[in-house]
Amino acid sequence: MRAGILRAWWAIAPVLIGAMAWTSTVLAQDEAAAPAAAPAGGGGGGGGGGSASTSAFQMFFLSDNILGLIITWVLIIMSVCTMALVIKYYMENRLLTLMPPESVAAMEELLAERRFREAIERAAADDSTFGQILHASLSEAANGYASMQRAIEDTADILGAKRVRSVEVLNVLGAVGPMIGLFGTVYGMIVAFQTIVEVGGQPDPAELAGGISTALVTTFWGLIVGIPAVAAAALVRNKIEDLMIEIVIQCEAMISQFQPGAKKKAAASSGSAGAAPRPRPA
Repeated sequence: MRAGILRAWWAIAPVLIGAMAWTSTVLAQDEAAAPAAAPAGGGGGGGGGGSASTSAFQMFFLSDNILGLIITWVLIIMSVCTMALVIKYYMENRLLTLMPPESVAAMEELLAERRFREAIERAAADDSTFGQILHASLSEAANGYASMQRAIEDTADILGAKRVRSVEVLNVLGAVGPMIGLFGTVYGMIVAFQTIVEVGGQPDPAELAGGISTALVTTFWGLIVGIPAVAAAALVRNKIEDLMIEIVIQCEAMISQFQPGAKKKAAASSGSAGAAPRPRPA
């Protein structure tokens, strides 16, 4: 799991570096254009046209105070990490990964030819979930069919629980993200009310915009983190449970020949199929 998280960080590092560089460039251009925009606007209403090109970027990515800017970018980074983890868990929890078709075909061939020792060795060398469950079942063959079934169920429960626990990272992000956004909301409202106190209770609406903007933008990014994380965690958890059920069904079908009476039934069916029909008396 740690290796997967490190790979996700290396994947999103260029995006974060590019975003930070873009932020610095926009801020530098905005500061350079601010002195020239004041004389051009004179005393009329043309003063706001200089920042129209960056208003959308400033609305969602920038803040008028340093703490609001830090909170916003922390939430943006958490959002990118959430998307990377969703892709990672989706790729790791596929049927092709948990139960490779080539492993199923090889084990069916070995068991059909009654090469049980080779089947156990092949299952022990298989790192997939299917291989681990089947190896645990075949190792209990000496204790009877009931022990083999119990081994399948117990191993599937353990491996499934491990996969579900790894997905809990998304639930943590889904809980922490909105709380950080709420922290930014409270901080922004404190800044807004502090502005009202400083101007004696009659502030200019433009003076309140910074604190209110910080409150709303951090709430927005907190929800951007929380909603996808919680939804993806539920979907991946349900997918893992469905895949584990399918693997258990496949493994139980493969060990059905160890069931008491299965050999007699197989011999009787093969004998009846291979016996020549007796001619009826004329």
